[in-house]
Amino acid sequence: MTGDEYILSILKKYEVPRGPESAAEQAASRIAPKIQRWAGEWLASLSYSGSYAKQTAVHGVTDVDLFISLKPEMPGTLKKIYDELFTLATLHGWNPRRQNVSIGVSINGMELDLIPGRIQANYESYHDLYWLKADSSRQTNINLHIDTVAKSHRLAEIQAIKIWRHIHQLDWPSLYLEFFVINALTGRDTDSPALNLLHLLDSIGEALETTCIVDPSDPDNVLSNDLTAQEKKSIADQAKKSAAQQHWEDIIW
Repeated sequence: MTGDEYILSILKKYEVPRGPESAAEQAASRIAPKIQRWAGEWLASLSYSGSYAKQTAVHGVTDVDLFISLKPEMPGTLKKIYDELFTLATLHGWNPRRQNVSIGVSINGMELDLIPGRIQANYESYHDLYWLKADSSRQTNINLHIDTVAKSHRLAEIQAIKIWRHIHQLDWPSLYLEFFVINALTGRDTDSPALNLLHLLDSIGEALETTCIVDPSDPDNVLSNDLTAQEKKSIADQAKKSAAQQHWEDIIW
């Protein structure tokens, strides 16, 4: 088996089922009516976002993101909206968890992240999110994120690094990871997953601690600031160890 064949077999192993009958979409369908009633007239749309929408999700590793787009006229602060959604999830027994810009919930054993965002006036694609970590707001453009990743032709490599991250229990936010991968693979062949994965491990080991990655939807949101220097060093050190392995089975499995 070639390196490329091995990587593709691992991606197949972690493939996320999709479609109306999948566990993810069944869980989302179950809670959607309750979210719609909560948001009422202020709901603009309810859609998949994050890794599931970008097709970079990894089975058993990444949650399914459900983006709740709220009209700009919705009253209250972003924190109040976030807290109200958390209360809704508690009342319905979804075992909510407060996360940085989302609320994690569990539905029939399926993990989903609920992300409430309020549309910026006159900017339909841009939303403001409540940022728990800093008790402030953060701008985002979900459609831009999805489109950028989809057109990068780096889905296989992004998934491979997410699997590697999971295996080694590394804390590396997905959006930051995705744009680091795209940046690191600029100009490289799009049909060489094995060589690209080795290149990525070298890049992570050598450059993660010093590379600045900025959210394309918000120049003020420096994604690389979401990890501390020590957290970046831990990821970089593991990348160096993995890159030094002689067999694929010892790098990703």
